[in-house]
Amino acid sequence: MTQADAVVQATLELRAELSDRAFPAPADYVYRPLDYAWDRHEAYLRRHAAAGPREILFLGMNPGPFGMAQTGVPFGEVAAVRDWLGLDGPVGRPEREHPGKPVEGFACGRSEVSGRRLWGFFRDKFVAPEAFFARHLVHNYCPLLFLEATKLGRNVVPEELPSEAMQPVNVACDRLLRRMVSALEVRTVVGVGGYAEDRAREALAGMEVKFARVPHPSPANPAANRGWSQAAEAALKAQGVWA
Repeated sequence: MTQADAVVQATLELRAELSDRAFPAPADYVYRPLDYAWDRHEAYLRRHAAAGPREILFLGMNPGPFGMAQTGVPFGEVAAVRDWLGLDGPVGRPEREHPGKPVEGFACGRSEVSGRRLWGFFRDKFVAPEAFFARHLVHNYCPLLFLEATKLGRNVVPEELPSEAMQPVNVACDRLLRRMVSALEVRTVVGVGGYAEDRAREALAGMEVKFARVPHPSPANPAANRGWSQAAEAALKAQGVWA
């Protein structure tokens, strides 16, 4: 079994574990891009998690409504996925969809700011995606998007949900993360934001892995709106992730 095969198989097992799990309010709508956008997610893994170790894993929290929810790719802002990562194709739709946050796939005209900043940062530093993916990979800890039944469909972060609802999800996501880190020989996990770093530290306790953090690029983070790329690069260098 290749490295990509191992990661794909582990991801399919996570998808099955979470497929029929229900959640309380405010998670009134649950989008599962590993179901309706699986072909695009698998293409991402097979193209970018194959052939050799990935020493550094950038770990996000969960899908954004105009990112992975549309493309199946972590932080998957449409233009970045299509034009830089070179991935495109049809995407399905959730079984139950908030009218204010429809899934339109690669036809989505909204830009996911977090994804645009993250992938734009890597594009500016590495130019070619092959140069970035030679040592790095990007993954989301939890593959579920939660939306509240408000008019605009407020994005609900996992921290807002009761611990008893998220505990089995975390167990399953921890298992995938451990298998991914092992299969890809990851040496450093960089949390994109504090939640992701905390989850990684708990999931990977006892493994020979280093941890680091960069600020989350979301516009909801005031610091990210004041030169996120510069702050992220400075954090990576200060923590010894990049020379």
